[in-house]
Amino acid sequence: MLAITRSQLTFQSGGKSIRLDAYLPESLASPAVVALYGAGGNIAGMEAYAGKLAEQGFAVYLLHYFERTQTAYADKPTILRNFPLWMKTLWDAISFVEKQPQVDAQRIGLLGFSLGAYLCLAASAIDPRVKAVVDFFGGMPREMNLFMRRLCPVLILHGEADATVPVEEAYRLQKLLEKKNVPYEIKIYPGATHGFGDEAVWRDAGLRSLRFLKEYLAGGRDQNPA
Repeated sequence: MLAITRSQLTFQSGGKSIRLDAYLPESLASPAVVALYGAGGNIAGMEAYAGKLAEQGFAVYLLHYFERTQTAYADKPTILRNFPLWMKTLWDAISFVEKQPQVDAQRIGLLGFSLGAYLCLAASAIDPRVKAVVDFFGGMPREMNLFMRRLCPVLILHGEADATVPVEEAYRLQKLLEKKNVPYEIKIYPGATHGFGDEAVWRDAGLRSLRFLKEYLAGGRDQNPA
């Protein structure tokens, strides 16, 4: 495992100063992962996960995208109103991250939880800089059917008993990826609810996501998107 450093960076998006919590390995030209929280708007629990990825050689950036809209918690009306602004913030975050000296701009991936996963998948459908996405209990917004220009490899992690984001969202994304002939992996956890909650499920999901990111960002299969 590599030694890591943690710092807080800021960039501008829509005239607002947006924070990125950076977890950086010693190595330069590292693959990068931009990670997004869900509707609760907090990074609790994400720090340890980011640190573990950084120890494995990834430059990890936790994006405080709610700062663009001064949102504390996102209910459905808030999401509908602000989703395009958050997407622009994510675009600006990638533009900032790709210029960092620790980052290989050709190896950038996204990881999102719930609402954050929706944003990551939506961004991946229009931004060729995104080479892989890890989707924790999210989905592809239906509106992206009108704007989709490409797709990249996706790891889908979802709970079978999710009452917040139904598991049908995972299967719908799976069908889309199959239709476009885009590589993907999917794991549906029997009995798991939104946010999983079970330590064994989280441990398994963490190992799967690390393996997937190593494969598509740190070398492995052909990464050409559809």
